[in-house]
Amino acid sequence: MAPKPPGKPAAIRLTPEHKARAARVQAGLLKLYPDARCALNHRNAFELLIATILSAQCTDVRVNIVTPALFKRFPDAAAFAKADVAEVESLIKSTGFYRNKAKSILGASKLIVEKFGHAVPRTMEELLELPGVARKTANVVLGNAYGKNVGFVVDTHIGRLSRRLGFTRQDDPVKVERDLIALFPGENWTMLAHLLIYHGRQVCFARNPQCDKCAIARDCPKLGVVTKK
Repeated sequence: MAPKPPGKPAAIRLTPEHKARAARVQAGLLKLYPDARCALNHRNAFELLIATILSAQCTDVRVNIVTPALFKRFPDAAAFAKADVAEVESLIKSTGFYRNKAKSILGASKLIVEKFGHAVPRTMEELLELPGVARKTANVVLGNAYGKNVGFVVDTHIGRLSRRLGFTRQDDPVKVERDLIALFPGENWTMLAHLLIYHGRQVCFARNPQCDKCAIARDCPKLGVVTKK
């Protein structure tokens, strides 16, 4: 008899202790990184939108190197809407996947100009209409540019830490977001995303995480953690 395929991971069953541990983790991370913030340099919602599109499969450091010249040449959606795609591609080439990113940036800019009155939308539904924008990008813009905790940003760091901490069993970012939303109060979502990203970059690495130096280790079950011997 052929073996049954593995079932889909179940959602975490929340208990008072589960929520209490999550609250301790959040408090510990906030103590470690009280000044955590969005790592993408921006002056307004539009610049943050473009920077977030560029950050796909690219480091924030590289994006911050590219955007000053990019925004000097194309300061707003109207300028991008009329831009030559080849010129945009040349300016963002070092971020990787530059052809797709340029296409998304120009398409999003044109829709912002033509449909949204030159303003970056303020709702999840409208942001998702923009080319190149999925829930992660929309959550980044809503939380950091508009102060609206509509959802929870899930990048590779947040997904990894959430699984190690036992906050989710999921791999799909949308399902990870669902579990985090159920676990933490809405007013904390944007800041907690920054805290998890900071910790993922400085301590809880994908390979050989520094568990012996981790200030929240006592509240972490270290699920799936593999360290060098």
